[in-house]
Amino acid sequence: MITIYLKQYNKIVREADIKLFDELGYDDILWIDLLSPTIQERKAVENFMEINLLTRQQIEEIESTSKYSETESAIFSNTNFFVPSPDGFTVEPVSFIVSEGLLITTRNAEFRTFNEASKRLQMNARAYSTGYHLLISILEVRIDADADLVENVAKQIAALSKEISVDGQVDKRDITRINSLQEQTMLIRENIFDRQRILSNILRSERFPNDIYPRLQLMIKDVNSLINHADFSFQRLDYIQDSALGLINIEQNEIVKIFSVAAVIFLPATLIASIYGMNFHFMPELDWVWEIAGYTIPLGYLFAICLMILSSGLTIWYFRYKKWM
Repeated sequence: MITIYLKQYNKIVREADIKLFDELGYDDILWIDLLSPTIQERKAVENFMEINLLTRQQIEEIESTSKYSETESAIFSNTNFFVPSPDGFTVEPVSFIVSEGLLITTRNAEFRTFNEASKRLQMNARAYSTGYHLLISILEVRIDADADLVENVAKQIAALSKEISVDGQVDKRDITRINSLQEQTMLIRENIFDRQRILSNILRSERFPNDIYPRLQLMIKDVNSLINHADFSFQRLDYIQDSALGLINIEQNEIVKIFSVAAVIFLPATLIASIYGMNFHFMPELDWVWEIAGYTIPLGYLFAICLMILSSGLTIWYFRYKKWM
């Protein structure tokens, strides 16, 4: 889909007909927005602007250090935007080209950032005299969206920390949530770094109008604040993860302690049973009997059982005396 933003009497008019390129000049257009464009739409824009548009695969393969470049006739910038998903968000590449004073954007997903920038453009068209101003406006809206993402992740981290502190227990689901939040925080941090690199390149450029540079300095300050906030969130996740692993170790130690105590308690009884289980020729306890009312009671077996119970009981008393259990 293609959307062409035309300048008409201090107003912005949206069109979607590529045949307009045969009738219009560069000064008549402010913004060409390509959303999952067809081959015909891509060819029409390339012929009109005399440039080559990058495909999605080409954008993704561009190295981070080459995502901003300038030629004699155009400025090329490529970055990533986040799209909300059930598991958090996904990353989608976006391409910006500023040539002949107009902006060309190529994307394959719908973003609230572009919808908000379009609303601002139509409400105050005079503030966007060139594609340079529009590019800065889109980046401003995107930085605000990044701030919302950072704040949302920080809230999830705070809720998880409180939940673990209150329950005092950690399960597999909590570890999975921690890992997921760590991945999200890293993605956000890398994406904000990418935004910082682009803004720094624009700030060093001499192609942009002078009234843009004060706004750029404020935007860079906002981006630096977001990076610090993302770093703090990541450090907090590390602390939560260490605490969670500590709780898991405590739980495992308690289980090991129970088995160890049980083994020690039954150790004397096991020793006595082992001794009496040996086939010695002379074992006087086997001859200990008590005859009563015509019944013969083997006292040797009762003696061995009582001895095992007594030894286990003494072990339990000693453990409690030492406050080991």
